[in-house]
Amino acid sequence: FWKMDGLGVHEVIIETPHHHKDFDNLSIGNIVLILKTYRQRYLDLSKDKRIKYILIFKNYGIDGGASLEHPHSQLIATPIIPQRIKEELKGAKEYFDLKGRCIFCDYIKREIKSKNRLIKETEKYVAISPFAARFPFETWILPKCHSARYEETSDNNILSLARIMKETLFRINKKLNNPPYNFIIHTAPPKEFSSREWPDLDKKYHWHIEIIPRLTKIAGFEWGTGFYINTTSPEAAARILNSI
Repeated sequence: FWKMDGLGVHEVIIETPHHHKDFDNLSIGNIVLILKTYRQRYLDLSKDKRIKYILIFKNYGIDGGASLEHPHSQLIATPIIPQRIKEELKGAKEYFDLKGRCIFCDYIKREIKSKNRLIKETEKYVAISPFAARFPFETWILPKCHSARYEETSDNNILSLARIMKETLFRINKKLNNPPYNFIIHTAPPKEFSSREWPDLDKKYHWHIEIIPRLTKIAGFEWGTGFYINTTSPEAAARILNSI
């Protein structure tokens, strides 16, 4: 069998000294510090040439996979690009090669125009219930201005991101009775590596945050096929989250 060394990094990011404060109950200033910490860890670990991908995520609640009660996020850096990310990169490249445009930028424009799945729009970001949502109330937050890399987000844009994240998570918690959830930041691989393996990636990919409330279980059909059964349409989810 082919194998490789188990190289990587795993960090726990403590979000607040307060033991029982959920993310949406933190102050904007506190969330800004968290998001800036994410950015700094991306920038620092991207210097390590052995690292091919850096994933930051949050598990909230027992069913969300949280193993520590104190509010925290996690970072895991790996020596390979995860398959899910590869598929996103490949899809973005194929669309760009065909259309000459970023698929995420086109997607954002269409969702803003239709408004059917739009949860929140600000000057710099949108929160959307994605058209092909895998899970009930799955929500994506995307920057409206094209950007492939979270770590290049300016201080001003991080402030705007903190506001829309707080508002979006507040709506999810209010409407769904404080559900367990995960959020994940999907961003481009470190620039030095991706410039060799994925030329012009900065034109083709678009970083975003995926929020997944854990309201249903993944069972045999999902594991066996990779298809997901979503019992709540994204249009219905957006209407419910917009009713606050």
